[in-house]
Amino acid sequence: MSILAQKGTWVGPSLKVLSLVRKKTTLVLKYDTSRALATSSLSLESYCQDNDNDEVFSKNRGIDNFIKSGDLGSALELFDEMPLYDVVSCNLLISGYRRYGLGKEGFKFYAEMVSQGIRESASTFSSVLGICADAGLYGEGTQVHCRVVLLGFGLNLFVRSSLINLYMHMRLENVALKMFDELPERNLATWNVVLRGFCEVGPVEKMFELYSRMKWAGLESNGLTLCYLIRGCCNGGSFDEGKQLHCHAIKLGCVQLNLFVANALVDLYSACESLIDARKAFEDIPSKDVISWNSIVWVYANHGLLLDALRVFSGMQYWGNRPSIRSLVGLLNLASGTKNVGLGKQIHSFAVKSGFDCGSIHIQSALINMYGKCGDIERSVAIYESVEEKTLECRNSLMTSLLYCGCIGDVVELFGLMVDVCIGLDEVTLSTTLKALTVSALTSLASFKVVHCCAVKLGLESDIAVSCSLIDAYSKCGQVRYSRMVFEELPSPNVICFTSIINGYAQNGMGSESLRLFHTMIQKGLKPDKVTFLCVLTGCNHSGLVKEGKMLFDSMKTLYGICPDRQHYSCMVDLLGRAGLIDEAEELLKKAPKGDSMMWSSFLRSCKVYKNELLGRRAAEVLMELEPENPAICLQVSNFYSEIGEFSTSIQIRELAMARRLTREIGHSLIQTSSHC
Repeated sequence: MSILAQKGTWVGPSLKVLSLVRKKTTLVLKYDTSRALATSSLSLESYCQDNDNDEVFSKNRGIDNFIKSGDLGSALELFDEMPLYDVVSCNLLISGYRRYGLGKEGFKFYAEMVSQGIRESASTFSSVLGICADAGLYGEGTQVHCRVVLLGFGLNLFVRSSLINLYMHMRLENVALKMFDELPERNLATWNVVLRGFCEVGPVEKMFELYSRMKWAGLESNGLTLCYLIRGCCNGGSFDEGKQLHCHAIKLGCVQLNLFVANALVDLYSACESLIDARKAFEDIPSKDVISWNSIVWVYANHGLLLDALRVFSGMQYWGNRPSIRSLVGLLNLASGTKNVGLGKQIHSFAVKSGFDCGSIHIQSALINMYGKCGDIERSVAIYESVEEKTLECRNSLMTSLLYCGCIGDVVELFGLMVDVCIGLDEVTLSTTLKALTVSALTSLASFKVVHCCAVKLGLESDIAVSCSLIDAYSKCGQVRYSRMVFEELPSPNVICFTSIINGYAQNGMGSESLRLFHTMIQKGLKPDKVTFLCVLTGCNHSGLVKEGKMLFDSMKTLYGICPDRQHYSCMVDLLGRAGLIDEAEELLKKAPKGDSMMWSSFLRSCKVYKNELLGRRAAEVLMELEPENPAICLQVSNFYSEIGEFSTSIQIRELAMARRLTREIGHSLIQTSSHC
């Protein structure tokens, strides 16, 4: 039997029957305000009611004290001992459940409260809606919204703010903004709720538009407002806007007086790849707390500065600051990125000694990822198996580790298991599964469609990572029309999305369409990066668009300030060589970074096709100097000498290649010539 069902309910003086019934430890009070009662009886009732009110108030204070001290269990025991309780008693426990992350238990308690006939207050709705937003109970949250309207709390400022917060968590920004605009009055807390939503889901432009409206309404920012705005700049990489916010924070005195703002600035400059500004923001904090130290450790680790990260990591402990989960995760991620398993093991040992390894999902997930990225997949699986509660984050880390180590079948099998047992999936799960399917020899178009259906059912079809993975998967199957459909459904595609679809067309020999999409991206004000240029040049290469490719290559440095790297040069050398422009390809090779065998291999292939023996000999000599141990290179050079009639040299080089036991992987294609999917 539930807690609420075991006891009487304080329902106030509005009920019409008065009785006092004692059943074991349970008191049920009901009141009668009938005019037929004598004056003396009414006086007795008032006296009893006042005493009961005092007793409930006293017990409520006890519950509140227990919750604030971190003892939710004692608060529940005290509530269980109360013969009478009111809506305030329930509100305290609901907020207690929320404070300690027990969202589902808190909502169950609320449901029992309603079933007992206790009418909610504004505080009840604020707490319950907060639980629904935090715990992802979106269906339950919409039901609570119905009760809000039914009981007439729809325009209550605090309840409406909680509803706005719920719909922002649900990514229903338009609904949240509509509710916000309908409010007759808005305080700073309400504005902060909306700004927090947009700082997390974007776009940054909309967040600053709302901020301008807030200032126009005569409200001044507080520290919380600035934290949300700075975090939004972090997520959007908005360096210039972040600088302006930094200046505004200095004018308001928040940098010196508000540690949260000061720490947020460190994260801002780190996210914008400005290490010098991040370090200066850290040094400007007058009294650094543990968050400040952990932030700068994360910054150094995130930028691959191992010695600086370890120096600060040791320094913070010297000054009495205990490293947090964030510091350890940052260092574990650094170990993953640099394949430094020695560092990873040391951080693992520190985590065990500090008690973080068993109690932190983030540490466990980072450890699984670290060992996987360092090639120790057995240790990665062992840590996963040792985790008592296998969360989605841990499963995702195992999936990415398996993918990295080439265990493609295991990735697909794990995905199928998660679907079968109805474990929640997210964008990381779907994106990793799609990447695994694209490199699997047993994959069909139907497999991609199944994952696509899962994305649609979960509402993740517009997620950037999932969409780009779908675009890549469909294009590798030769189904570029499906890739274009996914792209067209994106509400506001960014550079990554455009690059994915451009690459899809390029890989399928549709260079002209790649160019059109590239120019569309430029017209939308998006700045291409190195990967975008490489994809467009690949499209030009596969379609023989020499003039367009040369113009694009030249514009990289002149118009966009991007220095071409080896891959760009290699693509251009191949493009010029395929078109028979051997002399131009050689001139470009002289300007390219030295030591790239791929470029020279492409150049030699072109020399062979167009019978240019002189330049071919030069390319063959360079290739043998660069990679004499590479059997594939030896075979290509051997074939070239055989083509020009130098059979003795050809045989000599071929024997060298055979001595190195040349092995080739069997290729496979994802393209289906006919499909009934």
